[in-house]
Amino acid sequence: LRVAACRDFLPSGFYTDSSARRVYVVLILSAMLGGRSWDSWIAEYSEGHQHPLNRLTHTFGIPIILLSLPLFVVGIFWRAGLWVALGMFAFGWALQFVGHAIEGKPPEFFKDWRFLLVGSRWWVAKMRGKA
Repeated sequence: LRVAACRDFLPSGFYTDSSARRVYVVLILSAMLGGRSWDSWIAEYSEGHQHPLNRLTHTFGIPIILLSLPLFVVGIFWRAGLWVALGMFAFGWALQFVGHAIEGKPPEFFKDWRFLLVGSRWWVAKMRGKA
């Protein structure tokens, strides 16, 4: 299912209805995820993250990266914020690459960029005891 093809199935006036826009977002996500469920993506992501130290580095690295993203916006107004964001971003990624070196497997996003989105969902599932 291509994202462009999704528009062909939408009713006229679709863009004025907020619930319809939510449906459109779901269609886009579904197309972007290749028709697979989040659970399927998380399960595949988990297979590449079995070593306890790799899981530990990701447990800290992923939220550090996510917290750095809004700080880049803060960096527009506060120059020191940009350096803090850059340091956090680099440190978070360094943790993850160290984890993959220990695991002996490349990061999942090397084979499919969509795993960059799955990592944060995996972290939430892990925090809830489901991954």
